[in-house]
Amino acid sequence: MKHKEDLHTLAGAYALGALTSEEHQAFTAHLRRCASCRQEVQEFQATAARLASAASLPPPAPMRQAVLRHIDTVRMAPPRTPSPAPVRLATVLTRKAGPYIVAASVTAAAAFGSLASWQHQQTEEARTRAEHTSRQNRDMAAVMTAPDARTVHGRTTTGAATVMITSALRDRAVFVSSDLATAPAGMVYQLWFDDHGTMRPAGLLARDGTAVLQGAPAGARAVGLTLEPAGGSPQTTGTPLLLLALPV
Repeated sequence: MKHKEDLHTLAGAYALGALTSEEHQAFTAHLRRCASCRQEVQEFQATAARLASAASLPPPAPMRQAVLRHIDTVRMAPPRTPSPAPVRLATVLTRKAGPYIVAASVTAAAAFGSLASWQHQQTEEARTRAEHTSRQNRDMAAVMTAPDARTVHGRTTTGAATVMITSALRDRAVFVSSDLATAPAGMVYQLWFDDHGTMRPAGLLARDGTAVLQGAPAGARAVGLTLEPAGGSPQTTGTPLLLLALPV
C-alpha cells in the first residue's frame, strides 16, 4: 500500500485497472479531493481507449473485395479418401478438351496464383502492423503504470492539448495529443528531445496522436513537436509547434 504522498503516482495504473483492491479503494477516495489526479485519470483512460482501438486492425478493403469476388469459384475440399495414382491435369485436358481449354486453364491458374500471392502479402503486412501496435501498447502501458510516472500538460501553437508521461525507472516517455489537425499532404508530425538546445529526433507521431518516444529522455529538458517532410528529418526544418518541458 502506498503512502498518502505517493497516491498521485497511481493515476496510470488506476486507468488501466492495474491496482490492488486496497490501492483502488484508497485512490478512489483520493480522487474526490485531487483535481489534478482526476484530470490525469481522464487522459490516461482516453489514451487506453485509443490503444484498444488501435490493436484491432481491419483487413484492407481490397482484400475483402477480392475474397468476396472469388469465393463462389472455390470448391469445398472433398473427403480425404485413398485416391489412384495422380494423373497430370495437362494430359487429361489435352485428351478431352484440346489445346484451347488447356491454355484457359493455365491462365486461370496463373490468375489465382497471383491473387493468393497478393493476399499473402497483405496478410503479412497486416500482421506486421498488428505486432508493432501491440509492442507500442505494451511500452505505453509500462510507462503509464510505472511507480514514478510523471505527467506534464501543454498546448501546441494550433491549440491542440498534449500530455507528456515520463518514467525514469523505465527510461521512456509517452506523448499524447488531442484534436491535433491532420498533417498536410507530404508532411508528418515529428517529435524531438531538446538536449539543452540540441534537438534530437524522437520519432514520428502516429495518426491517433500518440507515440512512445524513440530514445531515452534522460538528459533532455523538453520535448518538441514540428511538421517535417514525409519520413521525418534528421534536424528540425521549421519553428516548433510545441516545446514542452519534461516533468522533474
